[in-house]
Amino acid sequence: MLVMSRETAYIRMLDASAKLQWNVAMILEAKAVEAEKVRAWLCNHITPDSFTEQQDQWKSSMMVHDQLVEVIDGLAKLNHGMTNVLKAALRQVDDMGMGAGPMNGIENMLNGPFDMGDRH
Repeated sequence: MLVMSRETAYIRMLDASAKLQWNVAMILEAKAVEAEKVRAWLCNHITPDSFTEQQDQWKSSMMVHDQLVEVIDGLAKLNHGMTNVLKAALRQVDDMGMGAGPMNGIENMLNGPFDMGDRH
C-alpha cells in the first residue's frame, strides 16, 4: 500500500492543476486559431445569396452559435473544477490561521488535514 505524505499530496495536486491550466491554455490557443479561420470563411462565403430561404440561413447561423456555446460551457465547467482543486488547497491555508511569516502558510498547510470537500 502506497502512503503519501500530506506535503506530497498537496504538491501533486497543485502540480496537476498547473499542468491542467497549461493544457487549457493550449486548447484555448488552438480554438482561437480555429475560430478566426471559421470567422474568415463565414464572412467570405455565407451571404444572404448563399441560401434559398432565410430560414436556412438562420439554421446555419444557429449551428455555429450552438457550437460556440458548447465550447464556452465546457470551458466554464473545466474552470469550475480547477477552481475547486485550488480552493481545497487554499482552504487548508486559511483554516490554519496563516500569515505569521512568508513560509508559515505553506508549512501549516502541509501539516493540516487533507480535505477535498466543498464548504458553503
